Order: sequence, then C-alpha cells, then structure tokens
Amino acid sequence: MKKKFSLSTWLLFLIPSIVGVVLFMIPLPDGDTMRVPIASFANVLSGWLAPFIQWIALATVAIAAIGSLLFMARPKDDSFASGLFKVTPFWLVVRLVALVYAIMIIFQIGPEPVWNEYTGGLLLEPNEGLVSFLFTIFLFAGLLLPLLLNFGLLEFFGALLVKVMRPLFGLPGRSAVDAVTSWVGDGTIGVLLTARQYEEGFYTKKEAAIIGTTFSVVSITFSIVVIEEVGLGSYFLPFYATVVFAGIVLALIMPRIYPLRGKPETYKDDTPLDLTREELPAHHSVVSYGLENALKKADANRSVSKFFKDGLKTVADMYIGVAPVVLAFGTTALMLAEFTPIFTILGKPFEPLLMLAGLPEASEAAATIVVGFADMFLPAILGASIESEMTRFFIATMSVTQLIYMSEVGGLLLGSKIPVNFKDLLVIFLLRTLIAFPIIAVVAHILF
Repeated sequence: MKKKFSLSTWLLFLIPSIVGVVLFMIPLPDGDTMRVPIASFANVLSGWLAPFIQWIALATVAIAAIGSLLFMARPKDDSFASGLFKVTPFWLVVRLVALVYAIMIIFQIGPEPVWNEYTGGLLLEPNEGLVSFLFTIFLFAGLLLPLLLNFGLLEFFGALLVKVMRPLFGLPGRSAVDAVTSWVGDGTIGVLLTARQYEEGFYTKKEAAIIGTTFSVVSITFSIVVIEEVGLGSYFLPFYATVVFAGIVLALIMPRIYPLRGKPETYKDDTPLDLTREELPAHHSVVSYGLENALKKADANRSVSKFFKDGLKTVADMYIGVAPVVLAFGTTALMLAEFTPIFTILGKPFEPLLMLAGLPEASEAAATIVVGFADMFLPAILGASIESEMTRFFIATMSVTQLIYMSEVGGLLLGSKIPVNFKDLLVIFLLRTLIAFPIIAVVAHILF
C-alpha cells in the first residue's frame, strides 16, 4: 500500500531538490559565458581569495602531510580524523611530494620545471590556477551537494531511469544525475558526487569506477573554450555533437571491456550487488515508486545541523584527501609534458594511424594525442598552430572525448575512494582514444 506523506515532507523533497538542480545543473549567464551557479560562486570566491589562495593551499597540503605522518604509527579506527590522515605508505609519499611541490612553487625555489608557469605555476597560479579553483569549488560543492544527495532527487530519478541505465550501461538509474551534473556543470563535481554516493553505499565498486571514468565528462562551457582555442568556434555544434555521440558509444563499450569489466560487483563493505533495490513493487508505477523513495529520504533528513555537519566533513575530506593528489600528480604530469619528449615518443605510434586516416600534418598531431593524459587543454594549445582545420578539429574533439587527464579528473579519481588506480586510468585513456579515433576522423573528413 502506498504511504501518504505530509505537506512538510513534500516541501522538504521539492525545495532543496529544485535549489540543488538550479545550483548544479542549470547554466546561467556569467559575463561572456554560461556557467552553473556553483561554478560562478567558486569563481567569485576564487577572485576574493586570490591573494591568499597559495597560502591556503600550502597550509592544507602541510596539514595533510604532517597529519598523515603523525597517524602513521596509530591503528586505524572509525574516527573522522583517522579516515582523513591514516593512509597507506604510497599515499603518504604523495602527500609529502605535494607539500614539497607547494613550497617550491610558491617560493620559486629548486628546479624550474617544478614551479614553471606551465607546470606547478599553472596549478597554483593565484587567479586562474586549477588548484585555486578546486579549493573554492570544493567548498561550495561539499557544503551544497547534500541538496542533490539527501532530499530524494536521486531516489526519484533512480526509479525513473533504471530501465535505461541498467541495460545500456550496467548502472543504477540515479547515475544519470551524475552524468548530467558533469555535462552541464563540471567533471570535477561529477567525480565528487560519485565518490560520495560510493562511500554511502549506493554504488558498487564497479559502478563507481564506470561512472567516474565514463560519465565525468568535460562541461559544455569548457568545451567551448577548447574549440575556440583551436580557432574553430563556428564549428561548435558539430564538434559537440561528435563529442556526445562518441561519448555514448564509449559509455556502451567501456563497461564491457578491461579494466572496468573486471571490477568487483560489491559495495564498499564487500556485500554483493543487490538488484532487488531496483525492483518495482506491486501497485506502483515507476513515478509513484520514485516519489515514495524520494519522500522517505527527505523525511529522514530534517536535521539542519546534520546537513551542515555532513557538508563540512565532505569539504575537509576533499581538501585533505584530494588536493594533495591533484597537486602531486598534476605537477608531475605537466613537467613530463613540458620538459621531456616522453609524450612525443608515446604519440609516435599514432602517427601511422593519423596518416592512414588522411589527416594532414600527422606528425605534429601525433604528439597532441597522448599529451591529453597530462592535461586536456594541452592538445588544444599545441594543436592551435597546425594549419589544417581538419586536423585541428580532430585534436579538439579527441581531447574532450579522451576524458581522463591527470591534472584534474584523474587526480580527483585517485584521491577519492573510488577503486581505480593509475594503471586503470592510463589503460582507459588509451582505449577511449583508440575507440573514438575512427568516429572523430570520419566526422572530420565529412566536415572538411
């Protein structure tokens, strides 16, 4: 029998959920561009904090590194502090490396490749540096993600979309919200949303890995920046249509092949996948079942203090757990891209493929294909000087479709508790590149 809910419960479901959708999923005008409000707030705060952001970053990575050293000899327990600071020796080293990098970048000491404006300097630049932006987006996303998570929105869409997401992608219906949040908002928000739901037991290890590596797409806004960088802004519609089409094809294929196929179908506590969660009870339609689940969830989250307490814990977890990883891996990847020929060498095997596909200036384009693993904007920067419009279109579209890049999404995934490692990310990046290659090449030939 369907349960009746009070007006206050309905309002508790509707108001926070609508506010959450507006903040995270509805692009609004922001100067010359369109941004979701959460990103606009982060940009404004980033501007205000610009004189101090490097010191905030330094303090954060110092707390992460020193705290981890202090907790090294302690047994792991269920306390929040233990969860933040008790890490494996590998992640301890990563946090220490991030601290050393931060000191070198801020004070411009040590080898220049670490603090150069195109490497560590790019990440910690006070006004537009990635780490600076992440610190502010973490604050707003951490505090306000409960609007999407705690008041029934995911339960409602989970029931509605399970018949689409489960057979096509092997995912629960609620994962569609993660995908849309990334698509119109930002890939970083999508990763954070996925990580939270995995930790709270809504996704299995396999589902979290699939969503984090397949659906945390680059936002529409940043896609515009990429296509403008290669001088093809007038081709935005076919460019983005190609990105979406290739992304759907990849989302159908990637969960069914290595390494995502082999991820455990168990939740964080190692209990097996429970599909009975998604079964439709008798006397329910998908809408009525989704509404009942949503209203139950909203009714269980009436505490305002719990809302902010959970939000602050999430912010602390992001700052301590994720920021050092992004700084350590991002700086290292950018140093390799800028000061070594490694990505040029790794790109050489793609040169015959580019020539076979009939793309002009194949040798120059080959270097841009693998460098996207370091940072997704580097291919557009390197490819901007290529004369052929066809090749520039190919490079821009490929860079967005590849999805995994260590300076942001890759670093966030490694810093989260989503069960993927560096090798997984590298393999996924290469497989996405190879599978998307013919699709993008064909479209480039049709357009040019």
